[in-house]
Amino acid sequence: MKIVISVAVALLFFGCSENTGKEDVSHKAVKSVQKVKEPVTEVKQSVEKTVEVPKKEVVEVPAVATEVVDKKLAVVKEAAKSSLDGQKIFVACSSCHGKDASKSALGKSKVIKGWGMAKTVEALKGYKAGTYGGAMKGIMKGQALKLSDGEMQAVAEYISKL
Repeated sequence: MKIVISVAVALLFFGCSENTGKEDVSHKAVKSVQKVKEPVTEVKQSVEKTVEVPKKEVVEVPAVATEVVDKKLAVVKEAAKSSLDGQKIFVACSSCHGKDASKSALGKSKVIKGWGMAKTVEALKGYKAGTYGGAMKGIMKGQALKLSDGEMQAVAEYISKL
């Protein structure tokens, strides 16, 4: 398009003189525009012939299949959420609480083995806020500050299963 405009403007400037009539200039401009337009049209048609636009096919999936996929996806998400994080997070806890949470941390804390999820999450949030704990409150606050709510849930679930 820029070429067409450039050619038309150039013809108007250079083609217009006292010796040339207006009809001659406009005729030259039209011919120049046609000369530029023809190759552009040919290229466009050539591209349209060589490029195939893929057709979208509609595939109907039975409702039963989508239900099965949804259920399996939910199971995978749940497994990844709980077992992956909880066990890995508890590794840091195990140095004081023991590998199976059956030790009193440094002989000063409660044994957390067998605690339910709600109790563990409540304790961790309390440590994080500084509103829970006794002798180990300072140490546990530092540990709890590192955990997000999701990580607290995951480690609590892991501890509840020990």
